[in-house]
Amino acid sequence: MTTVRTEKPALPYTRELEGMLSDYQNTLKVAECAYVNADADDRKIISGMVSDCKYIIEWLTTGRRPGNRRGIERRAGYEREILLEPLRMQLFTSSDAINRSDSFTDDRRSLLDYALEPLSKRERECYMMAHGEGFSHACIAEMLGISAGSVSEYIQRAQRKISPLVNEIREFV
Repeated sequence: MTTVRTEKPALPYTRELEGMLSDYQNTLKVAECAYVNADADDRKIISGMVSDCKYIIEWLTTGRRPGNRRGIERRAGYEREILLEPLRMQLFTSSDAINRSDSFTDDRRSLLDYALEPLSKRERECYMMAHGEGFSHACIAEMLGISAGSVSEYIQRAQRKISPLVNEIREFV
């Protein structure tokens, strides 16, 4: 039995990246030589060129932005995903209204106003910013000048007040 060793196929842009890398390395050598022979004013400009070339060379060789300790693929799930509850998003849409821009009719607006009626002003602000606009609790807290815990409490209160009305609306619709 013989084993056939296959190499990974090269990505289509690998040659271009290797060409860019060698070009930047040559440019870096030229810039470093020019830095040695330059006067004080030119050294400031050339040192910027040298640092830019080193930055790009590091990016091309490592495949990630220099200075980042971890790439996006190594981050925790909560750092790279925004979770949404699909049922909450489907509450105000129907399958036939997905492609229409005018899907939010006066009837739907009146149902929404009816559902949000029992909320206080602050509860309504927090609930609409979180569920309607998609802002995070921290962002809402910063905009309203309150703590994130208060935002969470307002949203929970609003949810408790709205839940019976939403069930009533679902039966109606």
